[in-house]
Amino acid sequence: MSLNEQAVAQLRSEFPALQQTRKGKPLVFFDGPGGTQVHGSVIEAMNRYLIEANANVDGFFLYSQRTNETIAAARQAMADFVHAARPEEIIFGPNMTTLTFNISRALGRTLSPGDEIVVTRLDHDANIAPWVALQEHGIRIRYADFDPGDCTLDMSSLATAITPRTKLVALGYASNAVGTINDVKRAVELAHAVGAWIYIDAVHYAPHAAIDVQALGCDFLVCSVYKFFGPHQGVLYGRYDLLDQLPAYKVRPAGDEPPDKFETGTQSFESMAGSTAAVEYLASVGRRFGQEWLDRPGDGSPRRQEIAAAMHAIRAYELDLGQRLISGLTQIPGLRVYGITDPARLEHRVPTVSFTMEGLTAAEIAQRLGEVNISTWDGNFYALALTERLGLEDRGGLLRVGLAHYHTSAEIDTLLEVLADLPR
Repeated sequence: MSLNEQAVAQLRSEFPALQQTRKGKPLVFFDGPGGTQVHGSVIEAMNRYLIEANANVDGFFLYSQRTNETIAAARQAMADFVHAARPEEIIFGPNMTTLTFNISRALGRTLSPGDEIVVTRLDHDANIAPWVALQEHGIRIRYADFDPGDCTLDMSSLATAITPRTKLVALGYASNAVGTINDVKRAVELAHAVGAWIYIDAVHYAPHAAIDVQALGCDFLVCSVYKFFGPHQGVLYGRYDLLDQLPAYKVRPAGDEPPDKFETGTQSFESMAGSTAAVEYLASVGRRFGQEWLDRPGDGSPRRQEIAAAMHAIRAYELDLGQRLISGLTQIPGLRVYGITDPARLEHRVPTVSFTMEGLTAAEIAQRLGEVNISTWDGNFYALALTERLGLEDRGGLLRVGLAHYHTSAEIDTLLEVLADLPR
């Protein structure tokens, strides 16, 4: 069975938040880019940890031993999710932003004045600001631009920005503002050609398609579990040899080897339990609705193959949803969609769609949608360089609609009807 509307109805029943109503009408949640809703098994896993294992690590008593097991399970689950070579290449932290600042500080200790880091104007500021902060140590920041016409990364600009002085290239896998999927494989090749490392922000890509760090050949990749149906938990993948050589900021009693040396302070162990459950949920989607892909030769553990099958099934379903949304939006007079809209090119974007409407600010649209139970977001979504480049920052930014695999065509049609009838 493939992922279709009937299957999605079954999956939706497993998300408690999606069962809520207000004034007798369902809530339509289109702010997945800000954080997806949480699968029921995740809630149960976190609750179970807090009842059965709530203690710090490395003690001689049962709760502490269970916490150690929780950490090990979460590390292996995330290694399967991104297809890391070993679980020790997985580092946990509060969120992607904090992890990136930690790595930028560590990397900064190895750089010299005049060394260069390349960032892009298409990225979330969490993959720009931590690197720009190194300018205080004499590091030069070079920017790669994007095409404002379709909001795709200008690969020639990226290639030009990378020089023999480049030590790191930082870019997103997919834009959290306009949905563009970047040619990360090519970016890895460009970075490695000059001996630079590459740091990939996969936060917005992770809910929509399979990630394979070994196939990409990337050096670092970061994501956030709350963007794929789990708790607030940041996750960093790093090649073990690089993590081992980077100097970490840590307290003296902390371990000297990765991943311990990068996991500062006491972690959110209940979030780790929830992260394992989120990965297990995706694996279950693969078992139930990804048989077409499970039957093909795979690479990795059985769970890894189930995750990959799930993400293929999700990707296929979301492509249809995205096309329905974009097609409907482009038919509304005075509405402009930013990013790829050509149906033949939708495989180069995720189903996150941002737009403006004549006569209304993004905030006004979001407010009116919220009044009829439709959740969206307005502004710059921390993709500040993008809205500045598009000339939208001083005009209220964009209105963003983010789809996930638990959405239905009926929800999209409801949104389109409301937007078409908004008074202006």
